[in-house]
Amino acid sequence: MAEIKWTVEGRRFRNAEEYKAALRDKQLIDSITGSLDLDNPKDIEKLYLELKKGQYTFESIVGRQFDDNIYELYQRIRAEEREKQNKKTARKEKRRQQAEKVRNLSRTKKQDQPESRARLEDFDKNMQRQIVAVLRKKEQKRKMLIAGCLFMCIISFGYLGAYYQVSAKNAREFDELSALKEAGASGTREVRIHLVDDTVETPDILPEYTLLHQKNQRLIGWVKIDDTVVDYPVMQTVNNEYYLNHNFNQEEDRNGSIFMDYQCDVVKGCDNIILYGHHMRSGKMFGTLNKYSSESYYEAHPVIQFDTIYEKGTYQVMYVFRSKVYSEEDVTFKYYQFINAASEKEFNSAMNEMAALSLYDTGVTASYGDKLLTLSTCDYQETKGRFVVVAKKIS
Repeated sequence: MAEIKWTVEGRRFRNAEEYKAALRDKQLIDSITGSLDLDNPKDIEKLYLELKKGQYTFESIVGRQFDDNIYELYQRIRAEEREKQNKKTARKEKRRQQAEKVRNLSRTKKQDQPESRARLEDFDKNMQRQIVAVLRKKEQKRKMLIAGCLFMCIISFGYLGAYYQVSAKNAREFDELSALKEAGASGTREVRIHLVDDTVETPDILPEYTLLHQKNQRLIGWVKIDDTVVDYPVMQTVNNEYYLNHNFNQEEDRNGSIFMDYQCDVVKGCDNIILYGHHMRSGKMFGTLNKYSSESYYEAHPVIQFDTIYEKGTYQVMYVFRSKVYSEEDVTFKYYQFINAASEKEFNSAMNEMAALSLYDTGVTASYGDKLLTLSTCDYQETKGRFVVVAKKIS
């Protein structure tokens, strides 16, 4: 009997249920895109907003991949728009500098002129009126230019003030979250939550996370690297988009949050827990993670503390490497897809791939059955680049 192949959009599924779910997603995608022009930025924005509002529900990786593709396409369009605006601003600034250069040259020439230069009274009445008109026009332009520069200065100082105000606010909020964590650790109240299936009971939440969990039930843990800025709550929701631009209090925030891949399950357990965070130029979130590219930095920070809300965990750094987000058609190792190994052979294959990519040898290895932690952030050395630190649980 011929082997049954359940394949949709180039993806092969293990059973009929997953295959049927993928087919339903494919039909939904076709109905969504049928009336849209995906080359039209306005149609892309409209579809992105509909997906963001949860207007469509997908059941399989086919649907989720479509959601991810629309999100990336929308972000690329926004980036192109910002780039156009930046170029327009740069052209205006260049014209201003050229005008300033001309004025400086004019002033220099005037200073070099002899004291016996012509006076206004030396010209006839008609010429005097023309000269006065030209001078007034130049003076008006000068005043407008000065006003424009003052306005830009006010805007710049306002932006800097707002930036530092937001930074201070974020610092206060993280201090408050840390205080809640410590307050919870000193309490004795037990909290027990359940999955959708009431017959499956989750473990008790650790005391230090009870108050934080009451504040936001999307809290899934806390990650910390001693003597670094990495000391943050970890969130998890049904996708890998929401916490890219939302903070713990569910407010829009360009810093986002540290969040766990939505496919990871800390109750049932998984081979590799993946945490994502922005590489902020301010150093916040995972902005300093790329310091692990230096072996001396690893030697000073070899351990990562990651607690789920149910149990504590200490992890030893094992691999440090650069990678990227590949297209679906690329046949290569994709670290962000390694969450559970189907066999010991698959686990060992992933370890060999990571070891080959690693920037240096830490001497730490893992065997089938070990639990891993992966920290991932953007790397600007290439398009869609990623900087990755993988650690093994030791306690």
